[in-house]
Amino acid sequence: MPKMKTNSAASKRVRLTGTGKVMHDGSAMRHNLEHKSARKRRALSEDKVLATAQSKKLKGLLVK
Repeated sequence: MPKMKTNSAASKRVRLTGTGKVMHDGSAMRHNLEHKSARKRRALSEDKVLATAQSKKLKGLLVK
C-alpha cells in the first residue's frame, strides 16, 4: 500500500510543536492595520495553539 500524502493546504497553515500541539497564525493581520494599536498588532502577530477538536482533525491531514 502506498504512503499517505500530507495535505499540502493544511501544512501551509499549521505547524506541529515538539510536544504535538498544533500552532496556527491568527486572523486579522492581512489588512486594515493602521487603525489597530501597536499592542493589538503585536498580540495578533503571535502564533496560537489550535483548539483540541480542530487539532485532532488537522493531525489526520498532516499524517501524524
